[in-house]
Amino acid sequence: MPVLGRTWQGGFRLKLKFRARGSLPAAYPDLAAQEGGRVSWGFNPIAGPLQKCTEQSASASEPSKNKPMSHEKILIVEDEENERSGLAELVSSWGFRVETARDGAEGLDKATQWSPSIVITDLKMPRMGGLELLGQLAEQATTIAVILVTAQGTIDSAVQAMRMGAYDYLTKPIDTNRLRTMLGNAAALLGTRAELEATRRRLRDAGSLGRLNGASRKMQEIFRLIEMVAPSTASVLITGASGTGKELVARTIHELSPRKDRPFVAINCAAIPETLMESEIFGHEKGSFTGALERRTGCFELAEGGTLLLDEIGEMPVGTQAKLLRVLEDRKLRRLGSKVETSVDVRVLAATNKVPDEAVARGELRSDLYYRLNVFNIHMPPLREHKEDIASLVQLLLAEMSSKHGRKVAAVSEAVLNQFNNYAWPGNVRELRNTLERAVIVCDAGVVETKHLPPGFGQAPLRTAANDPDAVRLGVGTTVEEAEKMLILKTLEATSNNKTRAAEILGISLKTLHNKLKEYGSAGAEAVPGKEEVPSS
Repeated sequence: MPVLGRTWQGGFRLKLKFRARGSLPAAYPDLAAQEGGRVSWGFNPIAGPLQKCTEQSASASEPSKNKPMSHEKILIVEDEENERSGLAELVSSWGFRVETARDGAEGLDKATQWSPSIVITDLKMPRMGGLELLGQLAEQATTIAVILVTAQGTIDSAVQAMRMGAYDYLTKPIDTNRLRTMLGNAAALLGTRAELEATRRRLRDAGSLGRLNGASRKMQEIFRLIEMVAPSTASVLITGASGTGKELVARTIHELSPRKDRPFVAINCAAIPETLMESEIFGHEKGSFTGALERRTGCFELAEGGTLLLDEIGEMPVGTQAKLLRVLEDRKLRRLGSKVETSVDVRVLAATNKVPDEAVARGELRSDLYYRLNVFNIHMPPLREHKEDIASLVQLLLAEMSSKHGRKVAAVSEAVLNQFNNYAWPGNVRELRNTLERAVIVCDAGVVETKHLPPGFGQAPLRTAANDPDAVRLGVGTTVEEAEKMLILKTLEATSNNKTRAAEILGISLKTLHNKLKEYGSAGAEAVPGKEEVPSS
């Protein structure tokens, strides 16, 4: 078999072996040198010459031997045998560890068993194509970079793959210089991600995860749950009293998920009038109802590709809950006044300060919606149950408030910290935040003292029910409804009819309180005669 010494225009010697079926196909026409610059190429009589060459003597100078650039594991998924083996030989010569698969199905099995860092996959293959393989690997996108190889006629599919989370794509015939650069960049990116992950784990162990803070056992358990559920697409129901940080949990889940670069939209169901709830969530068309002067995009569409938090889900009207359930099941919605269904790709998180089982029993929350949302539950404990986190929370909030208000308050005194540790914190972390914000504003030094705390903070003595004028006394035979009414009215009396503050103390939304007072008729308005509600600051 004749062998001719030829040299690439770039200066590399090429050793050509003419044969009917080569080891490398015409898909790799601009192949750089293998070991020592020499590589065996097969001449493809259909595709024509591999690249224009110039005759030179066999003694032409050769480049220095390539040095391995990485030890990353690369999986090559390609159904054409010559292209698969040729590309594997090429990538191996660059210092990567290589495995191959004949199609997406085999590639998925090998990816699961071998755990490659980078996957190079053809787009069109039998059994399972590149896009389907990418979808199967999507949940591991933080540790696997997927590169799609596509023909010129399927660029649209490559763009779709990028939207699905592919690292990059190449068109045939492959530019091997670009491929090598791409692999080097992907390896560097994965190394950076690994370092960030290690740093994040160290921060978590020290008591920090995303926007959350706490080194206590309870908070560490919550961090573990968040890390488990964040990479998935499962719905999460976040429960806990007001002020415990439920929205921060939702934002942290979003920021640790593959959807972190897409929108995060939060909506408080208790703050929206019932008549506008459906329009706010699903959107409406122009003229769909009186006052609909223009088309409005709902929260689902605003959160497309990202995460939607439905806060205070127990305050959503039951009729709207039924429509929400259908959207969650079908992943399609219909704006008010529209005849067309729109597909949506949104991860839904929900939060409530109610006990879900009790809300279902009272008919405030549909049981089928509850079961659909409660795929994964995270319960936020009240601050009084993890007081060991108060010191670190104080330092974090002091830094935040000092920056916000342009002050230089660095710490709290030991006396203040003792008061904080002995206080019950009915308003939880939100109350701690508000207390420290006030203290930072009035503090004229670098340390918060007890004189900077709200008047009477932590000084109210404990009172027994026998001599406590604010206590609610229930006799045997009192019904639950009667007890609830007495408690609500007594709380309104204690807050001088400040409904906002009363709702916070009762652990219910302001909307729920107004609904209860409507049930009681004029009793609520007469709870404290002659006093008007003072808005909460």
